Amino acid sequence: MRIERDRYLNQLKSARHNGLVKVVTGLRRCGKSYLLFTLFHDFLLGDGVEEDHIIEIALDDLDNVALRKPETLLSHIRTYLKDNKMYYVILDEIQLVPGFVEVLNSLLHNRNVDVYVTGSNSHLLSSDIATEFRGRGFVIQLYPLTFAEFLTAYEGSQDDAWEDYYTYGGLPLVLNIDGDKGKSDYLSNLYETVYLLDVKERHGIRNLSEFKELIQVLASSIGSPVNPLKLSNTFKSEKHSKIASATISRYLDYLTDAFIAEKVLRYDIKGKKYIGTLSKYYFSDLGIRNAILGFRQQEENHIMENIIYNELVSRGYRVDVGNVLIRTTDKNGQPIRKSLEVDFVVNEGSQRYYIQSALDMPNQEKVDQEKKVLTEIPDSFKKIIVVKDRIKLKRDEKGIVTMSIFDFLLNPDAINL
Repeated sequence: MRIERDRYLNQLKSARHNGLVKVVTGLRRCGKSYLLFTLFHDFLLGDGVEEDHIIEIALDDLDNVALRKPETLLSHIRTYLKDNKMYYVILDEIQLVPGFVEVLNSLLHNRNVDVYVTGSNSHLLSSDIATEFRGRGFVIQLYPLTFAEFLTAYEGSQDDAWEDYYTYGGLPLVLNIDGDKGKSDYLSNLYETVYLLDVKERHGIRNLSEFKELIQVLASSIGSPVNPLKLSNTFKSEKHSKIASATISRYLDYLTDAFIAEKVLRYDIKGKKYIGTLSKYYFSDLGIRNAILGFRQQEENHIMENIIYNELVSRGYRVDVGNVLIRTTDKNGQPIRKSLEVDFVVNEGSQRYYIQSALDMPNQEKVDQEKKVLTEIPDSFKKIIVVKDRIKLKRDEKGIVTMSIFDFLLNPDAINL
C-alpha cells in the first residue's frame, strides 16, 4: 500500500540544500519514517541522485545500536562521503543519540551534506526544536492522513470511508487492519502503551490516573471552550477530585507539545485582539480521541468540526476560533450584549476566511442561525458554511458560500471556490 503525501514531500523538496537540518515532527505513527525513507528516497532517485549518496540510518534498529554513540555515528556517516557531490543523510529516531545536536551541526560543516531527521515525541518535542537547534533547524510538522489521502488507499465507498475515518482516524496503519475490533484494539493499545507512556516518561507524571481523566474530559469537550480553571472546577464538582488549575495547565501543555491535541485561541473579530480566557482543543487524530473514550461518544457534528480544523492546519493555514460581540435586546426589550462564535478564523498571509461547521441545516431556522454570526462580521473576507449534506456549492446574495464536507475535504483549493 502506497499513500502519497505530496504536501509534505513538496515541503522537503523546497527545503533541499537550505543549509538547515530538516526536522520532521508530529504524532507517533503518523508516517514520518515512511515520508523520508520511502517517498523522499524515491523522489531523490527519480531526480538523479545516486543510491550511494543517500545515507539512511534507523537508529531504533538493534543492528545500529553501536551508532547511537555520537562520535561513532559521525565517523560512520563520514565514511560514505567519497566525493564532492551532494549527500543526503536521513536519520530516524535521532533522540537515541546523546548530544545529537552536536552531531548534526558537525555534519552541516560539510557543504555537500543535506541532513534530515525524525525524532520520538517523548524526547524531541515541538518546544525543544527552537532551543536545541538555535536557528539551524527547519521544521516540517506531519499530520495523520487527511480524508483525501485516506480515501486513496481505502477499499470501499466514499460513505464507508467517511464512517471509518471519523471513527478510526487517519493513522496509516489503521488501513491495514481488518475489522472494527482490530482497529479499535490497535488504537486503544497505541494510546495506552505509546502515547501515554511517552508523556509520562518525558514529564515524570506521578498521578497517571488523574492525567488520564483530564484527557477524557478534554476528549469529551471537542468544540467546547475550556480553560484550566473551568476544568479544575469540573473535576471538583463531577469527579470529586481536586486538581489545581496550574497542574491542569501543565498537563494541557504536555498534550499539545506531544502533538496529541492542539490548542486554538479565541479571537475577537470586531476588537481585533485575542481573548485569553477560554480556548478550544482539537485532537490530531480522531481515532485516538475515540479510543480515549472507548468509542462510546461519537457525536458526528463535533467530530466533523475537528476534522475541518485538522484539514485546515494540514494545509498550512493559521486557525483561530472567532468571537463577534453584538448588541441586541432580551425578551423584555432591554438592551444586552451577546457573544456569537465563528468556528474558524482562517488566515494565510493577508487573506482571511471565516468558516462555520454545520452537520446539517434541515430548515430555514437552522440556516438563519448559522448565517447570523457571519453576517455580523464587519469585513468583506470570504465566509463559508460546510455541511455534511451532498450539495452543490451555492452562494447567497450576501456572498456566503455553502459547500459539502466532501467538496471541502477533497478539493485542496475548496475555500477559494
